[in-house]
Amino acid sequence: MEILDASAFINEYDAGDDIATVPAVGAELDGESSYRYDALEGAGMYIHVPEEAVIGRIERAASESGDKDELSETDIELLAAAFELDAKLVTDDYAMQNVAERLDIYVEFIARDGITEQRDWDFQCQGCGRVFDENKDRCPICGSGLTRKNPS
Repeated sequence: MEILDASAFINEYDAGDDIATVPAVGAELDGESSYRYDALEGAGMYIHVPEEAVIGRIERAASESGDKDELSETDIELLAAAFELDAKLVTDDYAMQNVAERLDIYVEFIARDGITEQRDWDFQCQGCGRVFDENKDRCPICGSGLTRKNPS
């Protein structure tokens, strides 16, 4: 089974017969991609609503990798659906790919190359330059904002 992200509909991904997505993907689409979504739904595409416990597990994994703030609710639901249904996730989103790899979810790429390595992001203060391994609203030392930073 393949779980389709919005990019699959936008880029006219040639999906197999056994496909699914989450309800929020349909709301993200307009124009031609919306028509593709409707056509696949009419042809039997499964619309899956993931369990809250699985969504919580995905959010924890995304927090651990530092990708949580990069993911939308729809992204988290797609990851949860792929995890729950033991399915392949079809997306070009790098943050989703990073979390998927952490959870052993296979990812199919559409228009871009996939990630080449899994990352656990650091967060650097824009004021004092200190680096933290988890994201916070403000630096606990000087109060400035934090930005995501590649740990390498």
